[in-house]
Amino acid sequence: MPDLGLFMMPLHPPARKFGDVLADDRDLVKLADKLGYAEAWMGEHYTSTAEPVTSPLLFNASLIAETTRIKFGTGVISLPQQHPVVVASHVALFDHLSQGRCLFGIGAGGLSSDWEIFDNLDGKNRTMKMVEAIEVIQKVWRDEPPWSHEGKYFNVSLTDRVFPEIGLGRFLKPYQDPHPPIAVSLRSANSMTAKFAGMRGWIPMSGNFVPAVDIATHWPTYAAGAEQAGLRPDPSVWRVGRSVLITDTDADAEELLNDPDGAFAFYYSYLNLQGKFAGGDFSTDVDWDQVKAAAVAKSKDLIIAGTKKTVLDKLVAFRDEIGDFGVLMLTGHDMDGLKDSWMNSFTVMAEEVGPALTRYMDDRRGSSAAAE
Repeated sequence: MPDLGLFMMPLHPPARKFGDVLADDRDLVKLADKLGYAEAWMGEHYTSTAEPVTSPLLFNASLIAETTRIKFGTGVISLPQQHPVVVASHVALFDHLSQGRCLFGIGAGGLSSDWEIFDNLDGKNRTMKMVEAIEVIQKVWRDEPPWSHEGKYFNVSLTDRVFPEIGLGRFLKPYQDPHPPIAVSLRSANSMTAKFAGMRGWIPMSGNFVPAVDIATHWPTYAAGAEQAGLRPDPSVWRVGRSVLITDTDADAEELLNDPDGAFAFYYSYLNLQGKFAGGDFSTDVDWDQVKAAAVAKSKDLIIAGTKKTVLDKLVAFRDEIGDFGVLMLTGHDMDGLKDSWMNSFTVMAEEVGPALTRYMDDRRGSSAAAE
């Protein structure tokens, strides 16, 4: 079956009180845990009050004692923006605090204002810095001193000030052996990050805001990388994101999708305008009616909404377009004014629509196995 997961950037209208959006996000994770969702992924952004969680590890740590089984993912920690030894130490600590409920999602960072404030504007450098950072993190977790790393972006050593008998110079190893599973986010079609992840045996995560036609290229690219490295790719590791809202009627869903001032329109307006900044267009002189109209159109293309039957039919079609996968990550959107509806939607997904999708996917797997 595909497990169900939860993914939150999170993205909220900046006019909302921070305490209120934090409460909503925490309530959603607690509900997901009670419903048997396997994972909850939380993003990291520093310079946007619309994406206000600056540390997924801190946010997730606040929920360890209030949940029982759900695993906590960082979706993602932007490695070029932090020193890898700090990241390694914080992730190892969280892994112990949660007793192994840690999934370590990494990335190069996607928020353009974060790039600016951390002086990471060069895209190629961000990618290479991320690769070197994860190498340092794994070295910290794996090796005992004395050791050193001399790289393009980081020089790290632990050679002289080592006194094992009193713990000096030793580093906390993660709770999980050898470390928490590493995951990486995927966006573009035929993503080279997907191939790189396959070669490393990392978890691939396809974003909820990515068109299905592009997501369909992610697994073949990942699998090619895995096979090149002598690994056997298993689609059960593939996390795929989608925005899903179950409503009483299809007309209710249409009304929400068509609302130019609703949460979905804000979501894609924000992504579109942030994308302009990421592309180098810093103009804030925009036609808001045009921006909202484009966001409404994108909502209709990318969001799966409607009755239980409509949503199941659309998820089946989505699965048939992209192929087999392991975890369906449902997006946590802003719930202001619709919290009960959203909570009900996540509940119905767990209790009715998710199991029906599982049966369909199991049947497809059985048919494929029989054909072989």
